[in-house]
Amino acid sequence: MTVSSVPSSTSWIWQQPQWPGFHWQAEAVAPALRRATLRQGELLGLSHRGDDTQPAQALETLLTNIVHSSAIEGERLNVQSLRSSLARRLGLSDASAYPVSRRSEGLAELMLEAVTALEIPLTLDTLLRWHALLFPEPGLLQSVAVGQLRRDDDGPMQVVSGRIDRPRVHFEAPPANRLEAELARFVEWFNASLDDNALDPLIRAGLCHLYLITLHPFEDGNGRLTRALTDRVLAQAEAQSIRLYAMSEAIMTRRSDYYAMLESTQHGGLDITAWLVWFLETLEAAMREAITKVERTFERQRFWQRHAMTALSDAQTRVLERLLEGGDRGFETGISASQYQKVAKVSKATATRHLQDLVEKGCLEPMSGGGRSTRYRINGGKRSE
Repeated sequence: MTVSSVPSSTSWIWQQPQWPGFHWQAEAVAPALRRATLRQGELLGLSHRGDDTQPAQALETLLTNIVHSSAIEGERLNVQSLRSSLARRLGLSDASAYPVSRRSEGLAELMLEAVTALEIPLTLDTLLRWHALLFPEPGLLQSVAVGQLRRDDDGPMQVVSGRIDRPRVHFEAPPANRLEAELARFVEWFNASLDDNALDPLIRAGLCHLYLITLHPFEDGNGRLTRALTDRVLAQAEAQSIRLYAMSEAIMTRRSDYYAMLESTQHGGLDITAWLVWFLETLEAAMREAITKVERTFERQRFWQRHAMTALSDAQTRVLERLLEGGDRGFETGISASQYQKVAKVSKATATRHLQDLVEKGCLEPMSGGGRSTRYRINGGKRSE
């Protein structure tokens, strides 16, 4: 983010006479809202089936949200340190505990507070304290006024790109002298809207995100704080702190579109239909990804239950875990003998023998093709003898 004093003749969304009177075309938003709501119900149903795995899944979701929210801003975190901080706060044992830092402790505290104690009203002091948790250590390259609203001493806060003599202003925040009043109004809206039965909870999440990011109340960390508060709204929408989807991960995947949509919305009027549709579609994508991960977890559990008494070597177990993991590391199109050889670190002859043994024991099944090009996938139905 660049703070610039470049003059702008553009009328920003917060300069509209009826600000912050957001409105939208319900019929245009309805399809995206309906799909997101259906995915939400599906995911909630799956979460109740996996009560014994919820704490571990909660840790992974929180970790993913924090890591990707920082990555959106170009910051890389120490994932091992952050995992240890989260595990300790969730009461989970971690055999490979990694040393924590003030940074990881602050981020873990912020995220956990954001998604727990959901009935406690939001206050300005809460936002200031969360901002301080984002910056527990002095920055090496930039001094941030921690836990304080920005002052705009060097001119209005603007996001600028391009040449110095011909800058392009993507966004300009409201002046600092309006912040206290604007934030007081935002906090009042946030608390009152929780009990607004006419406002869909997922729509409320989209409104909260756009509202706070537009105010941009701090020198730095506005995006991360906004996404944390959005997580709070989503937790309130489901009346539970443990959620299985990571909104920030989906935003990170669509980062260019995210910034483009925010920019176009800031230049527009108070009709935020396009923003809400984008937000709900991204939310649904996050839920779809979570459903895939949860179903994969159940598949892994069912598989090992079926083969609890199957005699397997360490190499065979390692390859089966990779296949069950799915995704980029899980050989979605099956595994060949040569790939097995590399993963298991065995000879070609041993790889062929292991694969045939796994087929006979009902762990794997050959895919179409045959011959030297035969690939193998997890057998989802057969039981070992």
